[in-house]
Amino acid sequence: MKTSVRFRLNGKPTTVQTDGERLLLWVLRTDLDLTGTKYGCGIGECGACMVLVDRKAVPACQTPVKLVEGSEVVTIEGLARDGKLHPVQQAFLEHGGLQCGYCTPGMILSACALLDREPKASRAAIVKGMEGNLCRCGAHQRIVAAIESLSGAGKGAS
Repeated sequence: MKTSVRFRLNGKPTTVQTDGERLLLWVLRTDLDLTGTKYGCGIGECGACMVLVDRKAVPACQTPVKLVEGSEVVTIEGLARDGKLHPVQQAFLEHGGLQCGYCTPGMILSACALLDREPKASRAAIVKGMEGNLCRCGAHQRIVAAIESLSGAGKGAS
């Protein structure tokens, strides 16, 4: 049964008419044409589908759309502003943290959530905080370095 689900998506009010049990991943990719959110494992273990819901990283492949009613949802498409990359996106670029790019949107959004809740995250905290995101290309060290460069506790902190 279709229902109206209202939420803010990348800063804009959004309403979708769909089955409330439909997964957020498919609403974003199919209904709203936001294909930056990737399908990976389908069981919430790889992190390719991570989006921010009220500033927390959540796997869109495990989130029924009805659960985002009234929430703020941010996808990778919503991070850059006025043609300028978000600082996490810029750090990934500068540190070579985007190899094939498939895991990158989920990695970046998870990093944003991590730094939001722990702005002075240590390297160990970054490694632990990113455990739910897998990179098959082996760019984990560069990804950690990118996040560490933004952390108040990281080597690149000013």
